Amino acid sequence: MTVRTLLLSAMMSAAAVSGAAAEEAGAAKGLTIELNALAASQKGCLFTFVAANGFTQNIAKASFEFVIFNDKGTVERLALLDFRELPAGKSKVRQFDVPGIKCESVKNLLINDAPVCEGEGIEKGGCMSGIVTRSKASAGLEG
Repeated sequence: MTVRTLLLSAMMSAAAVSGAAAEEAGAAKGLTIELNALAASQKGCLFTFVAANGFTQNIAKASFEFVIFNDKGTVERLALLDFRELPAGKSKVRQFDVPGIKCESVKNLLINDAPVCEGEGIEKGGCMSGIVTRSKASAGLEG
């Protein structure tokens, strides 16, 4: 390889990295909710979420209505989960012990709505606007 080829390759790599960083920063302008783990509990199933607030404003109160689908693809339960406060630019881990559900039968979750989303400068429906979801658990998560 010539020096010119190496320089061109390095410049293209740098542009790709900065483009990816810009894309990631752009995606962080709202909330990111990750289903991190499912674990059996004495009551049923313990759901662990990581919520990241990409807004510049604190969210004083946030709750989400989750639809839990079973392994047959049918609705197992609706659950209203209170994520409480979510500080601007921070991530919080929230756990919810949902009784009467076996983790192995949970195949997918859907965030149906955010009936509570309060904070100075947060618009009505702001928690659902541009929400990003992902899952590291055996079940999927959609927004």
